[in-house]
Amino acid sequence: MRTHAQAVVIGGGVVGCSILYHLAKLGWTEVVLLERDELTSGSTWHAAANIHGLHDVTNISRLQHYTMQLYKELEEETGQSCGVFQPGSLYLAQTEAREHQLRLQEAKARRYGMNFHEISRDEAERLHPLADFAGVRCIMFEPDGGNVDPSGVTNAYALGARQRGAEIHRFTPVTGTEQQPDGTWIVRTAKGEIRTPWVVNAAGLWAREVAAMAGITLPLLPTEHQYFVTETIAQIAAMDRRLPSIADRDGEYYLRQEGKGLLVGAYERDMRFWAEDGTPPDFGHELFADDLERIEENMMRAIDRVPALASAGIKRVINGPMIWSPDASALFGPVPERRGYFCCCGIIPGFSQNGGLGRLAAEWMVEGEPSLDLFGWDLARFGHWATKGFTKARVRDQYAHRFAIHFPGEERAAGRPVRTRPAFAMQQEMGARFGLNYGWEHPLYFDAQTPDSAGFTRQPWWESVGREARMVRERAGILDISNFAKYRVAGPGAEDWLNALLANRMPREVGRSCLAPLIGARGGVAGDFTVTRLGEEELWVIGAGAAERFHQRVFAQVPLPAGTTVESLTEVVCGFNVAGPRARDLLALLTDADLSNAAFPFFRSRRITVAGVDCVAIRVSFTGELGWELHCAAKDQLTLYTALLGAGREVGAGPAGSRALMSLRMEKGYGSWGRDYSLEYRPQESGLDGLIRRDKDFLNKPAWEAVAGDPPREVMRLLEIEATEADASGGEPVFLPDGTPAGQVSSGAYGYHVDKSLALAYLRPELAGPGDAVHVAILGRPHAARVLAEPPFDPGGLRLRDRAAEMEPAQ
Repeated sequence: MRTHAQAVVIGGGVVGCSILYHLAKLGWTEVVLLERDELTSGSTWHAAANIHGLHDVTNISRLQHYTMQLYKELEEETGQSCGVFQPGSLYLAQTEAREHQLRLQEAKARRYGMNFHEISRDEAERLHPLADFAGVRCIMFEPDGGNVDPSGVTNAYALGARQRGAEIHRFTPVTGTEQQPDGTWIVRTAKGEIRTPWVVNAAGLWAREVAAMAGITLPLLPTEHQYFVTETIAQIAAMDRRLPSIADRDGEYYLRQEGKGLLVGAYERDMRFWAEDGTPPDFGHELFADDLERIEENMMRAIDRVPALASAGIKRVINGPMIWSPDASALFGPVPERRGYFCCCGIIPGFSQNGGLGRLAAEWMVEGEPSLDLFGWDLARFGHWATKGFTKARVRDQYAHRFAIHFPGEERAAGRPVRTRPAFAMQQEMGARFGLNYGWEHPLYFDAQTPDSAGFTRQPWWESVGREARMVRERAGILDISNFAKYRVAGPGAEDWLNALLANRMPREVGRSCLAPLIGARGGVAGDFTVTRLGEEELWVIGAGAAERFHQRVFAQVPLPAGTTVESLTEVVCGFNVAGPRARDLLALLTDADLSNAAFPFFRSRRITVAGVDCVAIRVSFTGELGWELHCAAKDQLTLYTALLGAGREVGAGPAGSRALMSLRMEKGYGSWGRDYSLEYRPQESGLDGLIRRDKDFLNKPAWEAVAGDPPREVMRLLEIEATEADASGGEPVFLPDGTPAGQVSSGAYGYHVDKSLALAYLRPELAGPGDAVHVAILGRPHAARVLAEPPFDPGGLRLRDRAAEMEPAQ
């Protein structure tokens, strides 16, 4: 066994072997995989191993599509069969919402050249003559869908990795992982020790225990999961071809051919947890006692769809463990607090995702960053607040509603609230409906009579949000921005450190602010921040709240100068944005500070007292209106909020939620990190290149310089869409009128003040620019749209600068 390795992968399931293979494929041949038992022990060996390409998240579809295409290449390369069967998959919609979902996925497939299309009922009956398609509104067919052999795939990865020089050691449990002073790791086993810069936790059912060796807690919990295989069915035995699988998610089961019978699996509402306090160390290829009564309702729906099941005997039942994260997505990426510790855990459809995850994990370690933006799967999306209680409640909800549609903007209640601020109870009394942001409850809108709901079409709260957005534009609004990530950088090296981190030059004068991008390892946008100098050696940095743990990972790449500190203020500082044409009038009722343009211009900051509360005030607003951000100590939040609401009533202002803010920023064409700005898009594509200073060094400047001169592949543009039933939300493909793929929406909302359905989209500049007509696939159907040359609201930024007299009325 090697004593030194470029990376040590812990876990010999399909995911661990895929990561090992892809590391070797990218040139890291001195890599080692350690498996406590035999390869495939744990969840891999008993998986149903279905493969499918489409997912609601576009990048996951791309990841899964790569995985499906890889299997045949892997067989050719290694000579090891992966047991690939691809008779296709039928996707059924019994409800209007499911039809919208499938049509949107079909549009995405056209955008990326994937094979997924609608077929007639006659064609579906020809493909699957055993199925009864009564009650089905829409049928999509994925010709590449099917299943693989779990052991075959795992061993093909293992063989491919070994052929490139990687080592695999079975029956070699890891007994310890210890980080050394230089940041490297020692991985201990009974057979010896390995020193490595990278530990990869792909331990599946044992991911929690492996993480604990390094002092890391992962929000994961195992459950039981059942499927059964029937005896031979005569009609299938008589066929000369294989039947396609059926994805009837409204029926809450999955079904495919296995041998000459059928395999049926379900995610039942009456679910069962397993090994809540730790996976037994000696568990391997065992199964649980079957309990088919719990999935009886699902089975009956499957029998209704395929009546031949009713008379088929059951050959075997598989009831084995799976391990889940709180949102049923992978925990993926380097642990921010542990340099060189990578996780790839909690994967549910492992045989649809293992190849893509292996490739992206290898890219991250070898090249510094994955080629696809997977922030939605980054383990940094969960923090210390993701407790065992929260995890259990969310896993229960995710399992029991595995096949429920995840609608845009959906907020599930399970496990909440986790983190609240002092104003939470008062906001509840005011009728606030809350969303979850990095564990925090934050107001979406205020309407005691209209419960929150989610769907592809406009929801009942649409008008409630409209009232708030119009209030801000016409008078003023008070928006809770406490969930923004806030950092205080202090000390003699504060300015130098921020200049070395961020691409813009830091403000040198006390009271000034700037916008500053953070550049990623491939030259894309890793973050965007507002930086404010509050003192000679004190600067505040404000960014996306959901990315706080992600920020910490990137911040750690730039050493802090002596005597300089970076402190997160997010938990101890709250904030409100007071915005609108009467924002100054409102604040003037509560402060003696001079808020005039001359004394307090746009993008300036100052410490002031508002209603007796000490605040850091920054004259900026994501709404595009005259406004101030007020940041105060958490203990003072309720006092400040009460005062702002009281003064607001005198000028016709009131509370507004984050959904109104999304509408207002869309009218201005403002991008948002995590939606519109991402690692995949370069500054010249996102419109942020003007904020980059070539005459200074900053993190990943060489990567930016390598692409800065390239023409934009796609450019962020604002679209006006002819839509009356639904608005774009993000991920909708954009086509030219002749059907040529032109790009995709990054985010969207209705602009209530300008009375337009709007969306930000990345478009290929050679295909579509200002004034051009395009089609946006809202609800999967083409909606006519026009590329705007400028935002429809205040394109000159006159409101922000309080020069409203120069502003022309909105059209």
